[in-house]
Amino acid sequence: MDQIKIGIINVSDRASRGEYEDIPGKEVKRLMNLWLINPWEAEYAVIPDEQDLLEKEMIRMADEEGCCLIVTTGGTGPAIRDVTPEATIAVCEKMLPGFGEQMRQVSLQYVPTAILSRQTAGIRGNTLIVNLPGKPKAIKECLEAIFPAIPYCVDLIEGPFLESNPEVMKVFRPGQA
Repeated sequence: MDQIKIGIINVSDRASRGEYEDIPGKEVKRLMNLWLINPWEAEYAVIPDEQDLLEKEMIRMADEEGCCLIVTTGGTGPAIRDVTPEATIAVCEKMLPGFGEQMRQVSLQYVPTAILSRQTAGIRGNTLIVNLPGKPKAIKECLEAIFPAIPYCVDLIEGPFLESNPEVMKVFRPGQA
């Protein structure tokens, strides 16, 4: 079985300059290690809030590295330099707005400012790209809410079969008991 590749991109001016530790990206990796039972490897990057650089990195991870899933953290707010959704829209053939809708709904249970979030998701070839917020607590809350649908989405775009540990993360595939 081929090694599954998952792209993790922390979109942050400060982390890309080394001004603070990449805690958001590490949180995504921790959750994937906890939930997935497949062997997998991370294709990892820390990118400044620059749309062209982010687009190039997502294209590289999808087209050259063959990542079945790319998870971005950060750059989803309304600030002038927040460009992650724009980069995602630019590189995807299909958008999946339900992911962002679900993440905002979950986040609104914790903070009223979640309404400002612009997370989205889309498909590029055989790759699902999902934008998460930048705070580790919000990353966990959002990823827990959407992850049950991710393996089936990857199935539908002819990616590898992602298996989770059902004791910590139950995923949904139609027709399963």
